[in-house]
Amino acid sequence: MRIHKYLAHAGVASRRHSEELIKSGKVMVNGELAKIGQVIDENTVNVTVSGKPVKLNTQYVYYLLNKPHAVVSTVSDPEGRSTVMDFLPEGLPRLYPVGRLDYNSEGLVLLTNDGNLAQKLTHPKYQIAKTYRVLVHGHPTVVTLDILRRGVHLSDGVTAPAQVAVIKVEGANTWLDITIHEGKNHQVRRMFEALHHTVLRLTRTRLGEWELGDLAAGQYKQITIKKKE
Repeated sequence: MRIHKYLAHAGVASRRHSEELIKSGKVMVNGELAKIGQVIDENTVNVTVSGKPVKLNTQYVYYLLNKPHAVVSTVSDPEGRSTVMDFLPEGLPRLYPVGRLDYNSEGLVLLTNDGNLAQKLTHPKYQIAKTYRVLVHGHPTVVTLDILRRGVHLSDGVTAPAQVAVIKVEGANTWLDITIHEGKNHQVRRMFEALHHTVLRLTRTRLGEWELGDLAAGQYKQITIKKKE
């Protein structure tokens, strides 16, 4: 097994982030610095990350959380702000948020120690659908909606086609649902702002096969995922 896959299986981080940990010199294999692509024997190896031993998980756990506004989607925060971990029960194995939301956004976040699932949900090649309920200032025109559906020019490239539907007009503002299959930084906000509509509220209502449903802000539920053979 390659070292980045071992770290992902152990719930340390996704495979991509595991490679970053290796490059930064935080991962040791049998007392020596780990190398990208290094093959290890998972049955006998001694792995540490930042000096802490890492063992393979024997059981994966999965939680869905409705992240409230003004909460960070990280395990800890150097500024002392509330994190998604503050809403989960104590005594859980080391979990990591998958499908992060920015500080001012709300909605569905998955927390798990399953590195393989984290990789699948975040890697662009899998094109996992993510749906957001968005409140924007103004009333997007038919032309604007068509641009969203075809692709918006951003500083880091053109977005993939999105599915967009107007839900209702509320005074000077408009509620919409938008579904994307990629994960550029602050993508939905930037898409609307590029078309001159400021996002006033953003809530993720779907991540892959999971939906927010009636889960209230700050509430969580444990789910079971059946592994495909």
